[in-house]
Amino acid sequence: MSAADSDVARAIAAIWRIESASVVAHVARITHDLGLAEDCAQDALVAALEHWPELGVPARPGAWLMTAAKRRALDHLRHEKMAAPRHTQLGHELDIQRDIAAREFSEMVDTRLDDDIGDDLLRLIFTACHPVLAPEARSALTLRVMGGLSTAEIARAYLKPEPTIAQRIVRAKRSLAAARVPFEVPRGDALHARLASVLEVLYLMFNEGYAATAGPEWMRPALCGEALRLGRVLAGLMPQQSEVLGLLALMEIQASRLDARVDAQGSAILLAEQDRRRWDHLLIRRGLDALARAEALPGPLGPYALQAAIAACHARAASAEATEWTRIAALYDALMQIAPSPVIALNRAVAVAMAFGADAGLELVDGLLTEPGLAQYHLLPAVRGDLLCRLGRAGEARAEFERAAALAHNERERALLRTRAQMADDKN
Repeated sequence: MSAADSDVARAIAAIWRIESASVVAHVARITHDLGLAEDCAQDALVAALEHWPELGVPARPGAWLMTAAKRRALDHLRHEKMAAPRHTQLGHELDIQRDIAAREFSEMVDTRLDDDIGDDLLRLIFTACHPVLAPEARSALTLRVMGGLSTAEIARAYLKPEPTIAQRIVRAKRSLAAARVPFEVPRGDALHARLASVLEVLYLMFNEGYAATAGPEWMRPALCGEALRLGRVLAGLMPQQSEVLGLLALMEIQASRLDARVDAQGSAILLAEQDRRRWDHLLIRRGLDALARAEALPGPLGPYALQAAIAACHARAASAEATEWTRIAALYDALMQIAPSPVIALNRAVAVAMAFGADAGLELVDGLLTEPGLAQYHLLPAVRGDLLCRLGRAGEARAEFERAAALAHNERERALLRTRAQMADDKN
């Protein structure tokens, strides 16, 4: 492969990562079949790999992929109709023309007239979060299609074996097809019934963008941006839902730090070392406003609103030293009461260490060492290494940072952990 072909291949990979979810979502609205939509999108990708090296990357690559995928979908619909028994073909031939004309016409009109949201990507999320699927299957499928995450990345996000996640995704597609689930945003009670899964998907999508589980880059800002955009659309649709506002607040505040989380070379910068002047204060204000609206609604705060309140403590602090760690620890206590998980417990241990001393935090972390869900979680030894370093136990800290680096799959994070291991060794 020539250098020019390699450049085009890299460009196609980058474009696909950005555009694939939109292509699948758009085609799924035509076909009403998620599996078929994925196949058509993949066909479009193959066509791009075949033609772009010779013809060059088009001026509007997303539109090119969309058109190619739609053509494959319409060809499939024609073939499906024509494959019917001979005695019904005359009627079907007329149906084909009407069906294709109607579907192509629907591409020309403003779909917002027919739907409260009018967003193919959000339709796709709600469709993939149909109750016919188990909750864990809903999230895995949507992250695969919407977020463009690999099966391995999703498995790491859920702390599950990769074959387990692969089976969930395959079964989910089959179940949606077998149940003939319509590609639409539900209304009324059905909308609220799927909300928890939709929020989880947006949350995990944002987190994967905020701290990529694998690959050469510390973050995937485009994925954060897409999750945030969909969160804003959802908050506009459901302005009286505290958890919708809570998740939006959390994403707005976390997104405010994106520019400050890497240096000019793309290396990771931890929260305590970030230049807070680089935080986006418009996003912070938007996040604090969404949190205030969530807090003003009746009832206790849910998990997303509590996490937003924690993020708000960092956003309001003028410096790392001014952070209200005692309040953050109390918020984690409340979060553990309503949404306990090993990862939340580890985050709580960090907050306790910051508020009440490294010894107190280390005791909590050591209590998590036998937690099965954290056995391959690199941040457990990373946190332990940090606390040991603060306690002057440099040799033990180095071993923990090295173990964390061995478990990490993100190249930037692995490099950071190795640097911290070396720094601990220098103190020894």
